[in-house]
Amino acid sequence: MAEYGFPPRGAQRRREIAALAARMMAEDGIDDFGFAKRKAARRLGASEGAAESLPTNAEIEAELRRWQTLYQGEELPERLAGMRQAAVGLMRLMDRFKPYLTGGALDGTAGRYAEIEIDLFPESAKDVEIFLLDAAFPFEHREVRKTSPDAPEAVLALEWEDIPARLSIYPAPAERNRRQPRARLAQVEALIAPSPSSEGVA
Repeated sequence: MAEYGFPPRGAQRRREIAALAARMMAEDGIDDFGFAKRKAARRLGASEGAAESLPTNAEIEAELRRWQTLYQGEELPERLAGMRQAAVGLMRLMDRFKPYLTGGALDGTAGRYAEIEIDLFPESAKDVEIFLLDAAFPFEHREVRKTSPDAPEAVLALEWEDIPARLSIYPAPAERNRRQPRARLAQVEALIAPSPSSEGVA
């Protein structure tokens, strides 16, 4: 029980780790919540082994939104609009592979170094590579961290409209099992469509 109105030491340390992890994600371009929280814990001298001492992804995301509101409030809406518009073009190009937008461009937490993150569900990962080669789009393979059964088969990195993009390729049956927030093309188009109240405004 906290005394004199102060939070318990464990809760305070979780908040400190969450705040530092959020700042590193915003400033350093880290896009992996797990990596950010472990790095923040090491920097603050906290134990990484005790799961209860580390903040949840939701806690870090809340701190990230707070940080961006304070320090990137003016630039964030413009960046999000640009990333979502670019994502629409890339998703249209990759339409045959069932693209879904995920990550910061979708949930509104995209930092200055964020990538457009798109999940693909082709019949074969090679189909995506062959398509990009035939279309003369340069790309590079990234190492896939097989840390969970939900890891992608392959990850390809490329530049799209001067914005870095990451294509995570999953087997076609996995499309039914994905749980993280994601959006199909029509949903992303709806995000960037002008609201009725803004139509006709000069």
